[in-house]
Amino acid sequence: MSNNENALALPVGTTLDRFIMRQQEDFPYAKGELSQLLRDIALAAKIINREINRAGLIDITGAFGKENIQGEHQQKLDVIANIRFKRALINGGEACGILTEEEEDIIQTGNENGKYVVAIDPLDGSSNIDVNVSIGTIFSIYRRVSPIGTPATTEDFMQGGRRQVAAGYILYGSSTIMAYTTGQGVNAFTYENSLGEFFLSHANIKMPASGKIYSCNDAYFEDFSEPVQNFVRNLRKNDGVARYIGSLVGDFHRNLLKGGIYLYPPTAKSPHGKLRLLYECYPLAFVIEQAGGIAFEGSVKTLDVVPQKPHQRSTIFLGSPEMVENLVKNFFVPEFIDSHPAINSI
Repeated sequence: MSNNENALALPVGTTLDRFIMRQQEDFPYAKGELSQLLRDIALAAKIINREINRAGLIDITGAFGKENIQGEHQQKLDVIANIRFKRALINGGEACGILTEEEEDIIQTGNENGKYVVAIDPLDGSSNIDVNVSIGTIFSIYRRVSPIGTPATTEDFMQGGRRQVAAGYILYGSSTIMAYTTGQGVNAFTYENSLGEFFLSHANIKMPASGKIYSCNDAYFEDFSEPVQNFVRNLRKNDGVARYIGSLVGDFHRNLLKGGIYLYPPTAKSPHGKLRLLYECYPLAFVIEQAGGIAFEGSVKTLDVVPQKPHQRSTIFLGSPEMVENLVKNFFVPEFIDSHPAINSI
């Protein structure tokens, strides 16, 4: 039995730490650093879970009063989550640099001998916390390309989606779940508060090949391109079910388990898309592909999009393979398909 088969054979209820240790055997170049990074992320998630659960009692909901570098109003929990993840990754000692949605520049951790960098959206959908709706964290890990012993560089984060060594998300909802992949399938772990541990709850996730659910902001329907409008109309005529939380991780997790498609197409307000490529689209595309799904930027697969800048925005269509293929092949106008040969290779 291979190391990966050993890891996947671990029973539901296995702790995250034990699972990580077993998977570490699949990485001959790793000496525990990647495993420690995943533990650091899990530790920060536990702390944020605690803060969220008492948010209504200690005045950490609502706006912080500033904008982040995306021009979006920061929520108090955005700032708290950013601090928690920075501290966990800095103190863990394995990340030499961090790229976060909340700060413009690369965060130098001082761990210049660290072999990895982390791109992260510390708290996605944080405005929903005021009304007790699910929110989440999205993360991506790369092996650095800059020399060991030097500060992290922009190039460390601009390697492209195919160079991720690990990626995942944490969903803070009715339960707190951490799901991740290291390129060996997708596994999810549910947090048990009384024991302070994540336990394997969803082993080797495989998403359905198709589904009825479509997730998009219908308020922007008139701003969608005609092909996307036609696709949505077709779903509605064929018993499609609209489900949209407005919290990316929540929508993604539901569709991953039940089958469906998530759409964030270009609009007049956001012609290049709204989601961030490096720390939202890349990691979720990595997860979805490992679970048997597909993610497209429009003309190319999301993981094949070449990054141009650290906080680059992107459109995305991701989910069950039959639904995404149906959108890309049958609903993009012929002239668009002809001018983008990559679509014909699906």
